[in-house]
Amino acid sequence: MSGAHRHRGLRIGAALAAAVLVLDQASKFYLIHVVRLTENPQIPLLPFLDLSFVWNYGISYGLFQQDSALGRWVLVAASLAAVLFIGVWLWRTNSPLTGASLGLIAGGALGNAADRAAYGAVIDFLHLHGGRIRWLDFPYSFNVADAAISIGVVLLLLETLLSRKDALEQSGKTG
Repeated sequence: MSGAHRHRGLRIGAALAAAVLVLDQASKFYLIHVVRLTENPQIPLLPFLDLSFVWNYGISYGLFQQDSALGRWVLVAASLAAVLFIGVWLWRTNSPLTGASLGLIAGGALGNAADRAAYGAVIDFLHLHGGRIRWLDFPYSFNVADAAISIGVVLLLLETLLSRKDALEQSGKTG
């Protein structure tokens, strides 16, 4: 494999991780210091989406809430360990889609780890809801980092499914 293609996934992943980290932290800075979201309880954007400031002391969906310094730093360490594992995976991949997926996940993990290290909790500000239809109400608050992680996981699953389909097709042609 040529040198130009050898670390293509790594280059894509590293660039996306950096972009997600910068975009995540810049959006939080802007919303806190310019929009002053901490002073405005809720700003409607769409019938199903509001800007709403929330401290998340846990992980995804508010699971594993931590109210101690030890819990905070355990979650920071876990995020950084995950980024290290992703970095090794990125180093070994040549797939642009895998690189992009892992970069999105790593950038999101770094953005949330930066929040935890700086503030003790993750800043969530996008609030999805079911509008006026109560049975659709799923109050879920998230941020740019969370969205990047979710998209990265979906892309990684998609690539896994596509590569399995290709492998099955190839084995059917040769067998």
